[in-house]
Amino acid sequence: MGFPILTVLALVPLVGALLVMIARDNGARVVGLVSSLAAFGLAVVLVVMYEPEAGMQFTEQVTWIEQIGLHYALGVDGIGLTMVVLTAILVPVVLIASWDDADYGETGRWTSKSFFALVLVLQSFAFFVFTATDVLLFYLFFEATLIPMYFLIGGFGGVKRSAAAMKFLLFSLAGGLVMLVSVVGLYGVSAQAGAPSYLLSDLAALNLDGTTGRWLFVGFMIAFAIKAPMVPAHTWLPDAAEESTPGGAALLVGVLDKIGTFGMLRFCLGLFPEASTWATPVVLVLALISVIYGGLAAIGSKDLYRLIAFTSISHFGFIVMGIFAFTSQSMAGSVLYMFNHGLSTTALFLVIGYMVARRGSRQVRAFGGVQKVAPILAGLTLFAGLSSLALPGLAPFVSEFWVISGTFSRYPVIGAIAVLGVVLAAIYILLMYQRTMTGPVSDEVADFEDLSGREKGALIPLVVLILVLGFFPKPALDVINPAVSTTMQQVGVVDPVAPNGQEQP
Repeated sequence: MGFPILTVLALVPLVGALLVMIARDNGARVVGLVSSLAAFGLAVVLVVMYEPEAGMQFTEQVTWIEQIGLHYALGVDGIGLTMVVLTAILVPVVLIASWDDADYGETGRWTSKSFFALVLVLQSFAFFVFTATDVLLFYLFFEATLIPMYFLIGGFGGVKRSAAAMKFLLFSLAGGLVMLVSVVGLYGVSAQAGAPSYLLSDLAALNLDGTTGRWLFVGFMIAFAIKAPMVPAHTWLPDAAEESTPGGAALLVGVLDKIGTFGMLRFCLGLFPEASTWATPVVLVLALISVIYGGLAAIGSKDLYRLIAFTSISHFGFIVMGIFAFTSQSMAGSVLYMFNHGLSTTALFLVIGYMVARRGSRQVRAFGGVQKVAPILAGLTLFAGLSSLALPGLAPFVSEFWVISGTFSRYPVIGAIAVLGVVLAAIYILLMYQRTMTGPVSDEVADFEDLSGREKGALIPLVVLILVLGFFPKPALDVINPAVSTTMQQVGVVDPVAPNGQEQP
């Protein structure tokens, strides 16, 4: 173990959160932004130093509690690094976008200082989650992320924020408790093997096939399906997104929910390969239902934030489908989808948030003719929407196409039906734009101001990345593909063979 760069990466925003609470007035925001940019700089260093073919890297391992086999163990492969970079990008973007939001909530008890500090704490815990290579350590930070997110929802936002925060917490805690049973079960299995341990490397060497492995898999999968979220455990997300601030909702969907799909890749597939293939038919059906249901619910949504939340349920259905289709193409597409979805959904939440702040309402019917009075706001809303529906030339198209085509090569019926999700996406995005941006200018939006320099500045990094990855995704895929190949080997599956006898790409 050399320089503990992963530990430093995770501690920088945590220290920044403490400094934010000490700083005064506008200085607190500056400290928060500088801390997030410092974390982004360290993430860039990781990307530069990372060797795609070298497997788990930047590893740190220290025995913590020897009696129970707990280690402070960190490391990243291509999948973990992708999530670390996504988190490092989104946090400073959200902080810039939320810069002028001095007070939140009905009572004004929560200030921007509190918001900035909580966001940095969430970032720190998310870094630990995406880099932990000890199952119990992962679980501890998996649960710890609930604390700042609970206060980001319950302390800021709409009138029903307290109820939404409690619903989020109860669903998440229920999933976490189920997963804890499986975590303890892993300890028992490893102890029976002679060396109790929570290290991923030790647990992966155990024989977890059969009934025991399947039950342990179910515990993890339930927790991750709630976090993702998948139908039928999805109902907390629309409420939480509706009552959050735009920045809080962006981090909830862009970062926190990715822990669910990340956990499926890292733990469900990595530790329980036999159980993962055993559960594939059920998971694929639930993923497909999520794709279709999320799209239909988005079309019928009257609240803009709920609409975006339902689109994410549909998108997460695609991601889970790609993971459990067990092809190199679909799985790599899912990892890239996780990254691209974070960019596009954050852009959509933020630009819609700007619009809602000007109007004072989240209802679709409260708008009309916005593009005539605020063309830049309307243009960026259209861009974010087209990115969300995976327009060719924008980043999500590549990942969505890979997921569908990779799934189709092994499960053609599932892949064919999933295409309906693409059609539904076009409907809900274009209807939303038509109803809010076109038509005659309503009296309520006649005095709209267009985006300020700060507001545009927060969105520019997302726009640039969406465009660059839309035309040139190779750098991201070069990092992702080797890690996906390793996961495929762990599960023991290979790509389907085409009629000409060659493995399909």
